[in-house]
Amino acid sequence: MSLPANPRGLAAGLLTSLRGVAAGLLAPAAALVLAAGAACLILAATGASPLDAAEAMVTNALSGSSAAIILNSAAAYYISAVAVAFTFRLNLFNIGVEGQYRIAALCAAAVGAELRLPPIAGNAVVLLTAMAAGAIWAGIAAAIKGVNEVISTIALNFIAIGLISYLLVPGRLGADGGGGNNLGTAPLPPSLRDPGFTTVAHGATLYWTSLLALATGIAFYVLLERTVFGFDLRAIGRSPDAARFGGTSTARITVITMLLSGATAGLAGMPALLGDSGGFSLSFPSGLGFIGIAVALIGRNRAAGMAFGALLFSFLDNSSNVLQLLDISNEVVRIMEGLIVLAVVIAYELSARWRARRERQATPSLAAPPTAGEPAAARPARGKAAT
Repeated sequence: MSLPANPRGLAAGLLTSLRGVAAGLLAPAAALVLAAGAACLILAATGASPLDAAEAMVTNALSGSSAAIILNSAAAYYISAVAVAFTFRLNLFNIGVEGQYRIAALCAAAVGAELRLPPIAGNAVVLLTAMAAGAIWAGIAAAIKGVNEVISTIALNFIAIGLISYLLVPGRLGADGGGGNNLGTAPLPPSLRDPGFTTVAHGATLYWTSLLALATGIAFYVLLERTVFGFDLRAIGRSPDAARFGGTSTARITVITMLLSGATAGLAGMPALLGDSGGFSLSFPSGLGFIGIAVALIGRNRAAGMAFGALLFSFLDNSSNVLQLLDISNEVVRIMEGLIVLAVVIAYELSARWRARRERQATPSLAAPPTAGEPAAARPARGKAAT
């Protein structure tokens, strides 16, 4: 076995890589410590014990039933975050994931209720329907050129809510549920429902559709980090003018990215649709799109970082019932989530400014004054690059 030709250089490269990893983890770690400290102060101000609250939350999360619930919720949060991250990496702001996944879930439920196919084929049709519906709804915002995507996607959220209410009545896409107020589609056939792991997690159900989050994360990473399309997307996100000068069609990449974001958003409601809900109704889980924005911010639009953020938010949401047993208000959890997002955003901004300052200090100035004894002709002309 031969030794490296330059072991000192190899060690220096490894040390540099470790420093880069440590620098990348420093900001989120500091943000979490800051948010945890602020949460402890809030708990103490309300008369609760931070240690008792933390112990109850951790004990609850480690129980089998709660662990399954946390993973199921985290899967939906993660898929929603990936949908948001597609556009965030392009410096676009798709705020319409909420409407996109709800429209997609409605269409998928309506189609699935009419299917009489074997499980694998039927589930494939349901998933493709959800992706197509989400992509079409996001494509409306992409087609409205000249309108800021924040405005158009928020407007489409409100339109989606009204359209769902219009369609969820008997005679359209809704089913006659016996006169109840919770209007909804016909239930999915049992062959399309996700049985999950009902005996592994101490009576709780860990759904197969949670694996959609893993597949979505892998696809997101490969597409953005290992393909030409991903390179073009990241190039436009960093410098649209430079990417356009290099021959990249920014309009084409923008439309494709919005369609991918909408298609991914369509999958966010599938764990609930094929799992607990078994159909779409007015009580279908809401808020996934807005949680996805927070998770994407925490994870810095990276596949691994968003996985951590999704688990963190799911852990906090599942802990709210336990905190109520300690006479701690449910709103404390919402305050903690907001503090985490705020702390992460501030930490990343400070970290970016610190890195920019270090880079400026490390880069020699072209207009530096000559050293003693150096002739003026030896300096490069101001404003011109030295040859």
